[in-house]
Parts: sequence; structure tokens; C-alpha cells
Amino acid sequence: MLLKIVNANKTLEIGVFSGYSLLTTALALPADGKIIAIDPDKEAYEVGLPFIRKAGVGHKIDFYESNAMIVLTDLVNDEKKEDSFDFAFVDADKNNYIKYHELLLKLVKVGGITAYDNTLWLGAVAEPDDEEVPVAEFIKKYKPYVKELNSFLAADPRIELVLLSVGDGLTLCRRLY
Repeated sequence: MLLKIVNANKTLEIGVFSGYSLLTTALALPADGKIIAIDPDKEAYEVGLPFIRKAGVGHKIDFYESNAMIVLTDLVNDEKKEDSFDFAFVDADKNNYIKYHELLLKLVKVGGITAYDNTLWLGAVAEPDDEEVPVAEFIKKYKPYVKELNSFLAADPRIELVLLSVGDGLTLCRRLY
């Protein structure tokens, strides 16, 4: 629905995994819509590929098996790509979210939306740092990065944001300038 509200036609997806969000994005875009999807794990992407094909939206997706920083930097260096995307969805390596943010601000047009997934991080972002709460190792490992991202986004004057408490937290950022 969000993509339809903003009349998205050209989007980015950083972190594809098995393609569920990629499929829902492709279904929401118009027939001539395009998604640049980036993930280093092509095998995971291929898990969802039969569903993408069955839905008839495979033509909308350009998949890059790559490190997202490389592809995003290449896009930024292509002047035709700056300020040309309507929407970006990020569900990837949490330690690079702020780096992605800086590049996406050059790629997503003014008024466009960037969505960051997992910004509540199973509630760990609300727990004190010094408290020993039994949580999975990967939660401990990436918690500082998610907390840093949340603080960074809250202070960024280039965007306005809302953190939706759905799933594991979804932060929507609208580019102001």
C-alpha cells in the first residue's frame, strides 16, 4: 500500500534473502516498475524465484549478487541514477545501515521513502547496555549498530521519520532535501 500511495515506480532493495519483501514490492509496482535488488547470496534469492515467476513480476527485478556498498557506490557515481529512486528497503547487514543511509540519500529523490527493517531488534534496543539479559548472540552482536542507527536517524535533519512497531520494527524515512 505504501508504494502505491507514493506512486513508486523505481525502487531499491538492499538485502533480499528469500525474496518475500521483493515479491511484495514487485506486486505493488506498476507494470513498468523496476527494482534493483542486491544481495551477496544468490542461492537464498533463488528460493523465492519460483514465486516471483509465478506472480509474473520477474521482469521488474534486476538482481545483483554483490556487496551492496559496491552497487550503491556505482549507482551514486552514475549521475543519471542520483535522485531517481522513489523507495528503498533495507534489510541487510546492520553494521552498514548508516553507510547505506548516506548513499541512499543521494539515490532516493526528495520526498522518497527509505525503509529500514529490524529497528526494534527484538526489543533489545530498549534494554540498558550494562544489563545482562539472556539474548541470542547475534542480537548482542548487532544491537549497538541498531541503536546507533536509531539515534543517527532521529538526529538527521535531512529526513523525517516514523518508527512503526510492526514485526521487529520498521523505520520509514522521508527525504526532505
